[in-house]
Amino acid sequence: MTTPTPAALPRRALAGMITVAVLVGLNLRPSMAAVGPLADRIQAELGASYTGLALLTTLPVLAMAAGCFLGAGLARRLGDPALVVASLLMILLADLARLANQTLAGLMLTALVAGFGIAFLQVRLPALIKRRAGGYTALVMGWYIAAVMGGAALASSLAPSLATLAGGWRAGLAVWAALAVLALLAWWRGRAVFGAPPAQGAAVPTAGLWRRPRTWTLALFFGLGTAGYTCVLAWLPPYYVARGFSPSQAGGLLGFLTAMEVVAGLLLPPLVLKSPDRRPALLAVLASALAGFVLLAGWPLGSPLLVATLLGLGIGGLFPLSLIVAMDHHDNAEVAGALVGIVQGIGYLIAAFSPFLAGLIRDRLGDFALAWVGLGALYVLLIAMALRFNPRRYARHYGWQWISRSGTGAKNPE
Repeated sequence: MTTPTPAALPRRALAGMITVAVLVGLNLRPSMAAVGPLADRIQAELGASYTGLALLTTLPVLAMAAGCFLGAGLARRLGDPALVVASLLMILLADLARLANQTLAGLMLTALVAGFGIAFLQVRLPALIKRRAGGYTALVMGWYIAAVMGGAALASSLAPSLATLAGGWRAGLAVWAALAVLALLAWWRGRAVFGAPPAQGAAVPTAGLWRRPRTWTLALFFGLGTAGYTCVLAWLPPYYVARGFSPSQAGGLLGFLTAMEVVAGLLLPPLVLKSPDRRPALLAVLASALAGFVLLAGWPLGSPLLVATLLGLGIGGLFPLSLIVAMDHHDNAEVAGALVGIVQGIGYLIAAFSPFLAGLIRDRLGDFALAWVGLGALYVLLIAMALRFNPRRYARHYGWQWISRSGTGAKNPE
């Protein structure tokens, strides 16, 4: 299947695709991001431990991992339009159900339902974008991922205030269903810009992808990077509340951090279009996140905004770059989409346990500092891994012809 050229996508269609991608992307984090700033209220009413609260982040990430493996098969059976609508409805209903939740187990169930909806969208949107956007893929992905981070920023910064205004933490969690309504309307009006599905019979060699060592390398890279994101999302507010911040101040700090993630998500993807080699950008964002974790563990009160800026730019830049690097590994949109689904599935499975382990450390040692040190060590490992992502060698991993910027090809050596 030939990837569309930039000229094949009219400007109006590009704007419509970005609009849909943004409104869908806004729904992919509030179900998790609103929990951390409200953790003290939930804990006070339900009597949950930090380990128990961690499950409200761990369970949706586990569901996201399982959903990534199921998403491609469901898309073939239901079609992408039906799967997108069903996924948004799952998020909508899960958020609304939190209004009636009286137990931690009930919250966990809503977290699982929302996690599956999030996973199906995260599997299909990159494939849909690459299929239709062609040379504008990195641009549309940048807007989409910035919206994902933006949803987290909105939820983490506004959840305490909304909970106070609405009379309780349940409303502070449920209000984000409104974003799903907006996304459903946008998808219904603009779904045609994503184009018709590929012809039946063009099977995606998923089994072959599983056998490739590079698939596992990409999944480990994505998973370890996302572990930093999920831990920060779950535990940055409680960490600062324990150091004297009010819940609103701690939620605002997480909101500022996620705003920095939005900045990184918007700026980096268009910049990396200039070269197929993503390693310089990867090393820059990894160094930023590493510095943030070091400061967070050792000097959290010295300059909280600097900590949030370094972590936000680092984590926010790493997420889109990890997905773009995975999609770079194959020029066929369906194969690249299947690869991204596997990478996210394995990666989220790895990342799901990081908030739980951090919560366990907090329950046993009384502080999260050791967890931040451990994440810093993981980011040192990621720097070493990033150095291996040479685009001229992608062909040998998946058996396609790499085309350089000058238009010459590099035959698969295998």
